[in-house]
Amino acid sequence: MNLNKEQIQEYIARRVAKEFHNGDVVTLGIGLPTKAVQYLPENVQIIVQSENGVLGVGAYPDENNADSRIINAGGAMVTLNEGGCFTDSFMAFAMMRGGHIDITVLGALQVDSEGNLANWCIPGKFTPGMGGAMDLVVGTKKLIVAMEHTAKGAPKIVQKCTLPLTVAHKVNMIITEKGVFTVQKDGLHLIEISPYSSLDDIRQTTTAEFYVDKNSL
Repeated sequence: MNLNKEQIQEYIARRVAKEFHNGDVVTLGIGLPTKAVQYLPENVQIIVQSENGVLGVGAYPDENNADSRIINAGGAMVTLNEGGCFTDSFMAFAMMRGGHIDITVLGALQVDSEGNLANWCIPGKFTPGMGGAMDLVVGTKKLIVAMEHTAKGAPKIVQKCTLPLTVAHKVNMIITEKGVFTVQKDGLHLIEISPYSSLDDIRQTTTAEFYVDKNSL
């Protein structure tokens, strides 16, 4: 079954949401990761932090409650949950660097078998800036990469990143529309295969070496 881009992103976001636990403080990268909050498991409530200084980010607003002053790090208008607050950049980055974020979910240009992440720059192409990604990934307790498995057919899960790194040896989990990997001391472990993929398909579109968890088959 072939999925379109919207269906792929929904599948990934739904799978990411399963990693959240009640009370987690979570930071979500721009784009696909922010969609995960739409699919929270029943009875799971999390606190979403945005690096621009919002703690307790709520749902996207409709036309009746939109306020252009309340935005996330990507510039999209959001709402504030009851009990939420605003902070300055100093406090927001102190939370990130100080180990107060339980889970950070980011996209990637490349991620490799050693848990290295490259997601901020393609040499020779315009780069608006690295943002707060480097601060986020160093301080978080768990780092999940949520991304499409390939880019224009090219594998994004590689043996060794060739693009400038955002962080080294910090990725804990990789979630794509084809499967779920964990990063362990001995390398990548495929722990789930998507119903829309197969082991052969994953091998053909992943240049990194990986172990196959018997429970994923």
